Amino acid sequence: MPAPAHLLAPKLNGAHLANLHTFLVAARHLSFARAADELCLTASAVSHRIGRLEQQLALKLFHRLPRKVTLTEDGERVFQIMQRTMDALSEAVSERAHGQVAGQLTLYVRPSVAQCWLVPRLAEFTTQYPDIQLDIRAGNESIDYRTRKVDLVLCYSDGHYPGLVSTPLMAERIAPVCSPEYARRHGLLGGIQGLGGCTLLHDVAAWDNVAHDAEWRSWLQRMALDVPLPERFLTFDRSDLCTLAAVNHAGIAIGREQLVKARIANGELILPFGDFVAADRCGYYLVHPPHDPMPRRLQVLIEWLQQSAMGSS
Repeated sequence: MPAPAHLLAPKLNGAHLANLHTFLVAARHLSFARAADELCLTASAVSHRIGRLEQQLALKLFHRLPRKVTLTEDGERVFQIMQRTMDALSEAVSERAHGQVAGQLTLYVRPSVAQCWLVPRLAEFTTQYPDIQLDIRAGNESIDYRTRKVDLVLCYSDGHYPGLVSTPLMAERIAPVCSPEYARRHGLLGGIQGLGGCTLLHDVAAWDNVAHDAEWRSWLQRMALDVPLPERFLTFDRSDLCTLAAVNHAGIAIGREQLVKARIANGELILPFGDFVAADRCGYYLVHPPHDPMPRRLQVLIEWLQQSAMGSS
């Protein structure tokens, strides 16, 4: 039976706090070796600290397996309590005496969304919240919130993230786009029949675990069109690179309205086969771990993104 918290608290000293911090890092990485690297210790020293903490708390915190460690039920409970405590402490330290929302936030976003939608709007955010240090990280990989310090992810997906808070930000519509010159050269303005002679531009990382031509097939299905896709294609891992290739007459791409409408407005791209249609499975979502309570700086970022999305629809 674990000792009551009021009995443990008076016994905490510098060594115990070091052990708790070591546990927090090891639990985040689920690796004594990676925790040792972060803390500039040996893996053996990390293991000894965890062992002393387990003895102090009268709790087994980790299952020690041959090649990895996992949290026990008690370990997971302690980890969640410590995470909430650290979040609350960070929130308290970040808030300035005059009440200005302040502190650091890391926002992870797909590169295409960052370049075409988010970054052009950031001046408004920095003007409104000058004391929030926003760290924008762009990439295509999935995020493990335990091992990587990310506060919020802006993703293009179906929004299904068990165990996380997933909030719809804005819907998306899709349609083939190309340059006016490419459309004339390949006779695309007369209808879909000209598609067979084109080079398709594919975003192979449109969403997680996707086939390279998934966006094109999604559009064909949405339009109820039964036509073969051309065998000539170029692939990219970013939608904005597909768009840039289309602007420069390299082929025809599936354009996402939120990301390409500025290029359509200025005439760089056209919609040869008609207007945008709703994307079947995907939209933009804001995803983060559950917080109780949610840090104020994260709340205002989410609210600002929602307001920006309303203004762009």
